[in-house]
Amino acid sequence: MALQKCACLDMLYTELPWKERFQAAKDDGFDAVEFWDWRGKDFEETRQAAEAAGVVISGFNGDAEEFSLVDPTHKKGYLEYLSKSLDAAEKLNSNSVTIHSNALGDGGVVVNHYDELSHTVKLCAMYGTLLECAKMAEERGVNLNLEGLNLATDHAGNFLATTQMAAEVCRLINSPRLKILYDVYHMQINEGNLCDNISQYCDQIGHVHVADNPGRHEPGTGEINYKKIIRHLEECGYKGLIGYELFPVKDTKTAVEAIMKEC
Repeated sequence: MALQKCACLDMLYTELPWKERFQAAKDDGFDAVEFWDWRGKDFEETRQAAEAAGVVISGFNGDAEEFSLVDPTHKKGYLEYLSKSLDAAEKLNSNSVTIHSNALGDGGVVVNHYDELSHTVKLCAMYGTLLECAKMAEERGVNLNLEGLNLATDHAGNFLATTQMAAEVCRLINSPRLKILYDVYHMQINEGNLCDNISQYCDQIGHVHVADNPGRHEPGTGEINYKKIIRHLEECGYKGLIGYELFPVKDTKTAVEAIMKEC
């Protein structure tokens, strides 16, 4: 059975009004949708648009530009904001929220590189706060997906940069509600070795993001063999969604045609 596809509505279908993007995604063959920020969204309107189209709202970002997992002084604020994000997930009937090691500003810029903090402090702070995040997610019945980001192109200064660190932290916490978001584009830039890492850590992958490299465009425009990647995920037992978080080279229509052909 082919893995189900999920469209990021902040990158695809942006030529359409918000409510119309859900039906457009469904008509093109997507089973689910996701977006970046729940703030400013009309929950009732958004939920109804998804339900009317017959698509699942897979998730959105659960953290904000004010708080970082790696800053030990941010623990209280981070958890308070995450609680609000879980409230939003419940109102939107969303399956999950995505979380990151560092606070991200406009365009995904890492707000604070924390050069004054050691690797040990950052890792321990992240682990300690994630323990509480996982407990909260279990109580609320919403999944958390911890995403590593590339450092060279889009997110200089981000702490969480490898599949190994993200997956091993999740294994240690051992919560059914905490997994990793494996973004193939980010990990191709940071570490390569895509299929071997999928094999080693597939049990910890809760969601997958797809974009080609370079350019963060649709599959087939860059160097990543997505037919092989998707097939390998299936062979390793991954059963979650494949999220298409990418900038179309030309337009949504052309990008969707490439997605359906290459993946």
